[in-house]
Amino acid sequence: MATHASAEKRNRQNKIRRTRNRSERATIASAVKRVRQLVESGAKDEARTQLKAASRLLDKAVNHGLVHKNNARRRISRLAQLVG
Repeated sequence: MATHASAEKRNRQNKIRRTRNRSERATIASAVKRVRQLVESGAKDEARTQLKAASRLLDKAVNHGLVHKNNARRRISRLAQLVG
């Protein structure tokens, strides 16, 4: 356990950030999954709009330091190829 005030504060901050990061990762995963499901069902127009939303979420995650830049670019690229 933390014994210094600064270490206790660091633990509190880490807990808050961990929950926020989990939520953001889950949101990204859901958006990517939604795009893949729409492509499978054949709804190309809807898939394009959802791809735009998913790529926006991934770009924001890069800015927040949640996902590496190359990882996000690769995922967006693969989704774009899938939507075609």
